Amino acid sequence: MGRIVDARMAKRKSKSQPAWTDVKAKLADFDRAALLGLIQSLYTAHKDNQTFLHARFGLAEDSLEPYKKTIDRWLWPDVFRNQDTSVFQAKRAISDYKKAVGSPEGLAELMVFYCERSAGFSSDIASDDEGYFNAMVRMFEQALNIVNALSVERRDDLLTRLDRVRIISHKFGYGVGDSMDFLLSKFRRSR
Repeated sequence: MGRIVDARMAKRKSKSQPAWTDVKAKLADFDRAALLGLIQSLYTAHKDNQTFLHARFGLAEDSLEPYKKTIDRWLWPDVFRNQDTSVFQAKRAISDYKKAVGSPEGLAELMVFYCERSAGFSSDIASDDEGYFNAMVRMFEQALNIVNALSVERRDDLLTRLDRVRIISHKFGYGVGDSMDFLLSKFRRSR
């Protein structure tokens, strides 16, 4: 009987991980100075927090630049330094931007940039990573979807860039170019 009670107690303790509601309740007691102090501590704690706040408040000259830098690093690594690719890290940069600002134009730019860097690296290095290609095709589709909501001139510019990615992607095999052909034709029919 003692073991069952101990297991229940252990389970109850592990379930009591702090959540946003707990943090929010604590923040209710903060005055303006304390809240600013907390934000300053978060700002100095990590570069990602700085990037987030700069983007959120429009403080950077180019709020997309740090996110593009991250995408570039993870999709077109320096192979001479034995750097690896990471689709997860590149996509996380887009997700982080979405949380910070989330403007459709900025998201579309980052998604198209993702496709360009991914296709460029694959073409330059002759990569044959099927997972990498699948992620590129999925991002291509997401970019098409968000581009559709933009102004005509911005949409046309981004579609031209995506079309270049599509053309390059025919060199890769694995049906990458064919998939992009299909997605682009479907997009054009729906307009």
